[in-house]
Amino acid sequence: MSLKLPQVPNSGLFKQGYQSMSNADGAIVRNIEAVREISSILLTSMGPSGRNKIIVNKLGKIFITNDAATMLNELEIVHPVVKILTMASKQQEFEMGDNTNLVIILAGEFLNIAEKLINLGLNVTEIIQGYNLANKFVLETLDKLVVDNVESLLDASHLQKAIKPVIAAKQYGYEDLISKLVSDGVQLILNPKNPRAFNVDSIRVVKIMGSSLSESQVIKGMVFPREPEGSVKNVKSKSKVVVFTCPIDISTTETKGTVLLHNAQEMLDFSKGEEQQLDQMCKEIYDSGVKVVVAGSNVGDLALHFFNKYNILLLKVPSKFDLRRICQVCGATPLPRLGAPMPDEMGEIDIIETKEIGGDRVTIFRQDESISRTATIIIRGATQNSLDDVERAIDDGVNAIKGLLKDNRLLPGAGAVEIELIKLITKYGENTPGLLQLAIKQFAKAFEVIPRVLAETSGFDSSELLSKLYAAHSNDDGLKYGIDIDNDDLVDVSISGIYDILAAKKSAIDLAVEATNTILSIDQIIMAKRAGGPQIPKQGRPGNWDSED
Repeated sequence: MSLKLPQVPNSGLFKQGYQSMSNADGAIVRNIEAVREISSILLTSMGPSGRNKIIVNKLGKIFITNDAATMLNELEIVHPVVKILTMASKQQEFEMGDNTNLVIILAGEFLNIAEKLINLGLNVTEIIQGYNLANKFVLETLDKLVVDNVESLLDASHLQKAIKPVIAAKQYGYEDLISKLVSDGVQLILNPKNPRAFNVDSIRVVKIMGSSLSESQVIKGMVFPREPEGSVKNVKSKSKVVVFTCPIDISTTETKGTVLLHNAQEMLDFSKGEEQQLDQMCKEIYDSGVKVVVAGSNVGDLALHFFNKYNILLLKVPSKFDLRRICQVCGATPLPRLGAPMPDEMGEIDIIETKEIGGDRVTIFRQDESISRTATIIIRGATQNSLDDVERAIDDGVNAIKGLLKDNRLLPGAGAVEIELIKLITKYGENTPGLLQLAIKQFAKAFEVIPRVLAETSGFDSSELLSKLYAAHSNDDGLKYGIDIDNDDLVDVSISGIYDILAAKKSAIDLAVEATNTILSIDQIIMAKRAGGPQIPKQGRPGNWDSED
């Protein structure tokens, strides 16, 4: 009788090397553990006193930040369930530009609570149904908790109500300065007739090392951190602009050719012919009325000489995004061929000037009477990392306006709205019949994570502060009380001006619940073997001939 060896289940079903985790192996619990790991990484970075993380990406670039979106972009996450959560977070970043951290932290907390409910004996379907009911109730309730609104985007003081708390969460202490820069930039580009046609890309950020943040400024127009190539540095009057994406130089043939020269005269004539050809081209561009040429690729010395001869300003812009923005601002068409442009391919610019900021010379494109308005915020700082972090805070502040355009209402911040939700959801859960009330009441407890983390990162006793908060919110007028991160006490958010944007909060809670329900409904993960064949083993770095490796 031959010996039969036990085989892996489904071994004949898939190709060799696949992995499978079913519910019997604890797939749901493992998924929850994976989400808990990413949630705990981001948890301490939340709020104005959030801690920074150092992230070294695969290229060796160092990021020092407390911005959730940046961390998720730079961390190479491979776990399929955590990827679902990061997709929800990226959707929040794309839609609202803020509260990406909240999506992952809330989802992590919902899943922790779900794990306890599963251990109690509740079915996953019952938990999902309870979460859906609670989520529907939360989205309806948030509308009733509104305490203020932004009446006009054209009024800087109204705008700062929404922008300042968003920036304070990233750069606490500098929120007044940065929110003023952002609101000034927004005021420059908003069209009074149609404020809803606001485009986030119309506000650019240019980082110039040196000095301090207080020296930052807003400039109307586009700023490039380089000066024009030729001798012409400024254009004072309205001028025609042409944008080339191809190299501005003597065109080289694709195939190699051999030229036989018999004497010195032939050699002189050969180079003179090239010169005349380039001179003719530059003259054609000049004759079409162009005063400014923007090059998206390299510029030859000979071409530069002829542009100087015809008094044409030449600016080299290597970034494709900046080229697109110039075309948008000037109304020009990017040309892939060198030559005189057609009248409809040219754009117009009012003023171009070269200015010195710090030790760096910058070129400023100004449009005074244009519909396509742009503003540039020039930020100064001592280190590249601090400049990057301030840039991220400005991006969040500008993106917050996206949420305001959807809904201009504001909720109380500083953990006030979360404590109020706990009270209201628990009351709703008690009135719900059956086992679903367990899931709804536990769902309410998840919101406690926000005020708890705000208190802990600020260095206070969270249990003491939370009991004060619960006591304040038990009164009818308690909605306005949140956590004061400076004084270990409660603060009236309407006096201190700490607000959350309603649309962003709604979107974050909705996405967190959706991601949680998707993860809970997974009962099996089947992963195929990775493509690409066997991995090459990494060789040890060679040492010196006489050192022990």
